[in-house]
Amino acid sequence: MADFDAIYEEEEENEQNLEEHYVTTVPDPIIIRGAGNMTVFGLSNRFESEFPNGLVSRVAPEEFKATVMRINSVLKKTLPVNVKWLFCGCVCCCCTLGCSLWPVICLSKRTQHSLNKLLEWENSRLYHKLGLHWRLAKQRCDTSSMMEY
Repeated sequence: MADFDAIYEEEEENEQNLEEHYVTTVPDPIIIRGAGNMTVFGLSNRFESEFPNGLVSRVAPEEFKATVMRINSVLKKTLPVNVKWLFCGCVCCCCTLGCSLWPVICLSKRTQHSLNKLLEWENSRLYHKLGLHWRLAKQRCDTSSMMEY
């Protein structure tokens, strides 16, 4: 019985060693950059629906294009309102000591929240089943020190 216990412990040690050497590789993310003009807060006003090479054989081009078109429609609905409030806020900024820009900040946050909700829906509907995950991420622009989504 003592020999049996010794074998059991040795196997357990081997399993622990295997777990320590087990490294999972994560593929590089596929970045879809904005194709339109960038707003003051770094959000692009539209995204290109060109199918990236990294998604070949992982998702249908039609599904990808439909997702990008939904994202662009959310941006198309919300960004003109932001521009009007930004113009109004800039005109009144001196009189209100900057408080007139708060509606623009809130609308920008609301646009980001709407996009995140849309991406959550797209992920749960299709992309998680395919092992993919969409998210809105902030990163530094290539040409300046600004951050973009």
